Amino acid sequence: MTLTLWHNPRCTKSRQTLALLQDHGQTPEIRLYLTDPPSVAELKTLHRQLARPVIAFVRTQEAAFKEAGLSRSSDDAKLIAVIAKHPILLERPILVAGDRAEIGRPPEAILTLL
Repeated sequence: MTLTLWHNPRCTKSRQTLALLQDHGQTPEIRLYLTDPPSVAELKTLHRQLARPVIAFVRTQEAAFKEAGLSRSSDDAKLIAVIAKHPILLERPILVAGDRAEIGRPPEAILTLL
């Protein structure tokens, strides 16, 4: 099974998650989502893979969240559209394994996918 880590190398949790995967003998494909932003379609797929509300994988404390006029009650379609334009709003890291995904907060959360 292919593992893909949606990764921000400047993020401590993202680096810890990558190290944890490597410690478990895994070499995931790396998706630098800030330089290779996900499309709306990819974010909809990620939503299904994560099996949780879109707001659960949005960084609500980022300035772009407020600047875009978003709130915790914004609908999923609006949240996804804004994440596609401002990928900094995507929670990180996220490990995708087949048809499932998990947010690496804490990093050990991704172990359920291995």
